[in-house]
Amino acid sequence: MEIDKLIQTLVQGTILARATAAERLGKSGDKRAVPPLLEALSDPHAKVRSNAAFALGQLGASEAVPVFIDLVTEDSDAWVRKSAAKTLGILKARKAVDALARALNDGAAVVRKNAVRSLGQIATHDAMKALERVTNHEDPTVAQAARLFLKGARLD
Repeated sequence: MEIDKLIQTLVQGTILARATAAERLGKSGDKRAVPPLLEALSDPHAKVRSNAAFALGQLGASEAVPVFIDLVTEDSDAWVRKSAAKTLGILKARKAVDALARALNDGAAVVRKNAVRSLGQIATHDAMKALERVTNHEDPTVAQAARLFLKGARLD
């Protein structure tokens, strides 16, 4: 499917079609998809927002980092927060360390897990400090993942 048709579907399609279009746009590698995907981050449906967030990460859209920071801490849907957390790691968004550190205590395990991974991918001094603070987290998945990242982490 050509990029223009995917963009049109992202803007005008059904919920499922918009979500699928966002996913395909991320895989396309075409930077023309960035502006409509940025708009899709405010779609009323979580699946569309989640797919748009991850797609923007695949496209390397670092201009969206401030929006992802808001999404990771404020979106009402856990899967959107998860996608935002994951994307911040993909983008190695140093500005997101504080938000990801707060996300380590998110109510959803999937968000906490992706926050740990992203902090490990960012691997700055502050990111490693945040991981050190959760090596004894009540969620054993968070604690174990933090310990693993700290064992193999290299600071940049």
